[in-house]
Amino acid sequence: MKEVKRRKLDILVLSDIHLGTYGCHAKELLHYLKSVKPKTVILNGDIIDVWQFSKHYWPQSHMKVVKHLMGWMTKGVKIYYVTGNHDEMFRKFLGFRMGSFKIVNKVVLDLENGKKAWFFHGDVFDVTMQHSKWLAKLGAVGYDGLILINRFTNFILEKVFRKGKLSFSKRIKNSVKGAIKFINNFEQTAADIGISNKYDYVVCGHIHQPEIREIENAHGKIMYLNSGDWIENLTALEYTEEQWSVYKFSELEMKQMKAVQVEEKDLDNGQLFNNMVAEFDLMRKC
Repeated sequence: MKEVKRRKLDILVLSDIHLGTYGCHAKELLHYLKSVKPKTVILNGDIIDVWQFSKHYWPQSHMKVVKHLMGWMTKGVKIYYVTGNHDEMFRKFLGFRMGSFKIVNKVVLDLENGKKAWFFHGDVFDVTMQHSKWLAKLGAVGYDGLILINRFTNFILEKVFRKGKLSFSKRIKNSVKGAIKFINNFEQTAADIGISNKYDYVVCGHIHQPEIREIENAHGKIMYLNSGDWIENLTALEYTEEQWSVYKFSELEMKQMKAVQVEEKDLDNGQLFNNMVAEFDLMRKC
């Protein structure tokens, strides 16, 4: 198999992957992960969707994403698992560390340019999460159903009518004033707290809106960043050579991914799990 040249990154930020749901684009994510070589990885919440997790739905592609991340761990890549709302059960294990892997609620990193970056998921700002968690969970199920309908519709549009893709949830969010107001309030609140703590960057997930922009208030300014998601936007944040950028999985990469012949043996989930256990044992001995 021809080795793919991987781009070197100082920091990679991923959030809202929602492994274990029908909407997760795990194959595309795995293709992307194989194309980069990060020194530090921030898994910024909602990586595994515990809310909607079902033993009846855990595809091979989802297991392969987990295995790839574990492969980075065995190679000493620093990985911070920041808990979100959909994987909040992992908050019981805050402080857990194994090798270069650690479960946390937030991360503050000192960058080489002397600036500070604050990473956290962002569900703490969500009023629905704080006071009506059952409503938020119900909404998550409805969102996953909408994604399924969206995928079926796009399949028909692409294969039968040769037309471009649509995103129902994006259209709904962009047309509802309350949703737009919530996003703006979320970003401003995150920025205000970041400015008060004298951080240079505030990096969130949660709202599935990839963004890099400067936000200012009466006390100063800060660079607000959001890594987006792997449900609709298929985005990540990359930091290299003292610069932040939003990565977006492209149609070209989609075609390249589909064109690649699978040369390695396709293992089932049981075999993949056994391989991961072996990698864990290897990591503990190091």
